[in-house]
Amino acid sequence: MTEFFTSGRVVDLVLAFVLMEAALLYVLYRRTGRGLAPAVLLRLLVPGACLLLALRAALTDASWMLVALWLLLSLVAHLADLRQRWFG
Repeated sequence: MTEFFTSGRVVDLVLAFVLMEAALLYVLYRRTGRGLAPAVLLRLLVPGACLLLALRAALTDASWMLVALWLLLSLVAHLADLRQRWFG
């Protein structure tokens, strides 16, 4: 189990579930017109995916700059989502 976490594979697994969730929600939206529009869905999932990638980088002893980059990208995506929600 230690290897599963320290190798970052746990994050890969979680990211795979996030991608499956996104695909399922996209298909549901396309077929029924219900649910979240793809742009809204992306704005919701991208910040979390960036945080997961920052975690993966940290777990695999990547450069602190890579961890910081993923965190910064998460912040930018989160602020873009907030801006869209605030101003419509």
